[in-house]
Amino acid sequence: MNLTQTPIGVFDSGAGGLSVLREIRVLMPDEDIVYFGDQGHVPYGPRPMGQIQDFSEGITRYLLSQNAKIVVVACNTASAAALKYLRDKFPDTQFVGMEPAVKPAAEKTQTGKVGVLATPATFQGALYASVVERFANGVELFQNTCNGLVQQIEMGNLDGDETQRILEDALHPMLDKNIDTVVLGCTHYPFVIPLIEKIVGEKVRVIDPAPAVARQVKRLLEAGGMRSRGGGRIRFITSGEAGSVQEVLSTLLGFDSGVESVRWLNDRTIAA
Repeated sequence: MNLTQTPIGVFDSGAGGLSVLREIRVLMPDEDIVYFGDQGHVPYGPRPMGQIQDFSEGITRYLLSQNAKIVVVACNTASAAALKYLRDKFPDTQFVGMEPAVKPAAEKTQTGKVGVLATPATFQGALYASVVERFANGVELFQNTCNGLVQQIEMGNLDGDETQRILEDALHPMLDKNIDTVVLGCTHYPFVIPLIEKIVGEKVRVIDPAPAVARQVKRLLEAGGMRSRGGGRIRFITSGEAGSVQEVLSTLLGFDSGVESVRWLNDRTIAA
C-alpha cells in the first residue's frame, strides 16, 4: 500500500478533536483525513477507564479499516485512558495523543501559578500525573473540570450564558489566586478561547496544545516517508446523528460538509 495516498485518522469523543483537525489542515492542507466523532458516547470524561479503552480500540480498528496511515487520538480523556493501551494493542500503528501542556506553562509562568481546565478522567489518569511530576516542580496548579462545558460546545453554544457561567465559575477562583497562564486540557476547549480570553484578560496566557500536536503528526509522516502531495479531502464520520453533527461542523469550522453515520454493535465493534 502506498501510504502517501492514505489518510490521517483522527478521533475524539465528539467534536473537540476538530480543533486538532483544524491545525493539521493549516499545516498540511494536502493530506486526506478521516475524522471519527463518537457522539454516540460523548462525553468520555465521566466514563470508566476500561470503557474508554474499549471505545478507543473499536474506533482505531475502524480507522485502520479505512486505511489510516497514522492515528491521532485528538481527545485528552482518551489519551489519558487509552493511549498506552492502544500502542500495546496495535504495535505496528503510529499514534499521536494529547498531553496537557503543563511543561510550556511551567516554563512561561511568571507568577508560578497555572490554571488547568480538563475532564475528570484526564486529571485522574497516569499521563497527567506523570506530566505534573516531570514538569510542574515549583509551580502551583489549580484544576477545574468545567462540568457541562463539553456538552455546550457539542451543541455549538460557544458564547451563551451557560457556557460563560461554567467558565467564570472555573476561572474566577483561579484569577483570585494570581494565575497568569491557563492550560486547555480538553480538545473541545479551544473553541471557546475567545470567551476564556474575555474572562481572564490580556495578562493571562491561554495555551492550546493543538498546534504542537499537528507539528508532531507532520514530523512523523515526514520521517516515515508518508507525506501526501495531493488530495486534501476530509471524511467526517459520527456514531451519533449526522444532521446534528453537520450543524456543529458549520458552527465550529465553517464547513458545509456531508457526515457519514455508523453505529456501535457493542463497546468494541462498529458496524461495517
